[in-house]
Amino acid sequence: MDEEYDVIVLGTGLKECILSGLLSVDGLKVLHMDRNDYYGGESTSLNLIQLWKRFRGSDKPPAHLGPSRDYNVDMIPKFMMANGTLVRVLIHTDVTKYLSFKAVDGSFVYNKGKVHKVPATDMEALKSPLMGLFEKRRARKFFIYVQDYDETDPKTHEGLDLTRLCTKELIAYASDLLCSNYLLDI
Repeated sequence: MDEEYDVIVLGTGLKECILSGLLSVDGLKVLHMDRNDYYGGESTSLNLIQLWKRFRGSDKPPAHLGPSRDYNVDMIPKFMMANGTLVRVLIHTDVTKYLSFKAVDGSFVYNKGKVHKVPATDMEALKSPLMGLFEKRRARKFFIYVQDYDETDPKTHEGLDLTRLCTKELIAYASDLLCSNYLLDI
C-alpha cells in the first residue's frame, strides 16, 4: 500500500463508518480498516460460526443448530427510525451500498436457559412465559389499544391529543394508565 490518504479510519463500528462515509463524500481519500474479519466493530451482527468463534474459541457449532447463515445475532441491537436523521445521513454517504435496512420480524430474549419471543400482539402476550398473569393482561390491553387506535377517530385516543403531547408526557400517561388498570384488575 504505497498510496497516500487524507484520512485513515480504524474500526468499522457505526461511528467510524459514518465518519468515513461523510469524509469520502466531501472528496477526501479515505482508507478504512478493521482488524476483524467482519464489519461492525462491537455493534456487529454475527452469523453462527462467527458467534461461536467469538465466545467459544475455535470450536465449530453443533450441527443440530442448523446452517450458520440462518443466524444474524446483533452484539448490540440497534434500531433506527425509518424517516430519522441517521437514515438520511447514511443514505447521503452512500453507505447503503454496504448495508441493508430491514423491518424487525421479532425480538427474542434468553431467559432461564431458553430463547423466548418477546410478545408483539395481544395473543402472544397471553401465551408468553415471560410474564405473570397480571402483566399478561396489562400487555394485552396495551396491544389492543395500539391495534384499535385510529388517528381520525378521537374515541380511540383515550382522551389524549397525540399531536400536542410530548413523548415524556405520553410515557408518564401510559405508566399511570397501566398501573391504574393493574390495580383495577386485582
